[in-house]
Amino acid sequence: MKRKIEKKLITWKNSAQRKPLILRGARQVGKTFSLKEFGQKEFRNCHYFNFEEDERISRIFEKDLKPQRIIDELRFYRNSNIDPGQDIVIFDEIQRCGRALTSLKYFYEEMPHCAICAAGSLLGVTLNVEPFPVGKIEFLDLHPLDFEEFLEGTGEEELFGLLQNRNLHEPYPALAHDRLWEQWKRYLVTGGLPSVVLAYANDRTNLFETMIRVRKIQRDLFSAYLADIAKHSGKTNAIHIERLWRNIPAQLARNIDGSAPKFRFKDAVPGMRDFERLSGPIDWLTNAGLILKTFIVDTAAVPLSAYACENNFKLYMFDIGMLGAISDIQPATILQYGFGSYQGYVAENFVAQELTASRAANLYCWMGKTAEVEFLLSTGLGIVPLEVKSGRVTHSKSLGVFEARYHPERSYILSARNSECKGKRCLAPIYAVGTVERDLANCAPKL
Repeated sequence: MKRKIEKKLITWKNSAQRKPLILRGARQVGKTFSLKEFGQKEFRNCHYFNFEEDERISRIFEKDLKPQRIIDELRFYRNSNIDPGQDIVIFDEIQRCGRALTSLKYFYEEMPHCAICAAGSLLGVTLNVEPFPVGKIEFLDLHPLDFEEFLEGTGEEELFGLLQNRNLHEPYPALAHDRLWEQWKRYLVTGGLPSVVLAYANDRTNLFETMIRVRKIQRDLFSAYLADIAKHSGKTNAIHIERLWRNIPAQLARNIDGSAPKFRFKDAVPGMRDFERLSGPIDWLTNAGLILKTFIVDTAAVPLSAYACENNFKLYMFDIGMLGAISDIQPATILQYGFGSYQGYVAENFVAQELTASRAANLYCWMGKTAEVEFLLSTGLGIVPLEVKSGRVTHSKSLGVFEARYHPERSYILSARNSECKGKRCLAPIYAVGTVERDLANCAPKL
């Protein structure tokens, strides 16, 4: 399956000031596959080393951190030549070897022509006593497949091309809109974890049976994530982190109107009722890439971060398919789009996931006294509100309140309806969040 990260990796390869690269992301989002595919396509040879699979690799870094010696020993370990000027070296699960992580500094300083990529799933939560190479490395983040990647990866190239190239100001052809809507509902079930999408793509002769297999894979992945939590966070912390993670779907479902509410600390974990005690588990899950945090602000001004409080936010699941699996929402219920109050927060979680994949920035939500706009985007046009509707009703009192107060250059409502733009307010299908992002980029003033 093609991933958008490939273009960013090629940009990194061709950079005149290239530094060693670390690809971050939750487990099972496709980091290893993406790096291997990139390495095999773009370099003469690709040399892959996994610190988790073979602990002997770590011993190579014990003596010293001199790049030339390390490359020489890696040649003997692999029994093949490594040409630093022509090949790429990939260090996977690098968080398992702190000295290998530190060595990236010396590769940058002493062997800058050597292309080195590293991947790590738990870099933000794994304790590491070794010095971190601050300023000597670059980072890229990989997330689950977004909806466009899902379409391309499952053979829906025509729909993928339509989403990529369609002007938001033109309605989609009616039949294409219907097909995109149906594919979007399937994406709500599968989510974007590559192994799940691959299982769906490989056999769709019986959709009912396929979705049963999808849910089985998701439940197995959930168990694997829990095992990761237990392994890397300590016994006591693991209990709190697991309970908090399991509690997020219940928190999302709390509002009667179906919208995602502010995270409530009370009862999230038994015996822990305040932010101070829960901040550790929340940070662990955030740094592991397993939850998405949206800060709530009451003022829509630049910079939004100045109006955010560390204890005032919403939490979403990192993958929409995993949300459905953990919530035990049956695939048939989603495919029929009849999941009642669930529709609102499922739609919001989808948008949060799409925005996280496309924007290297924090997410924000605006809440006034009696009004709420689900997402605010800081853009070249200023602060842009993005309202999320799970159905065809697009009347929004809250967005009207926001527009009257802040007069944004552009506003968006995402819903089940086709595209329609009137003045500064645009309606867009919820599946077309990526199109909204491109529309904003096209409208921003050129520097």
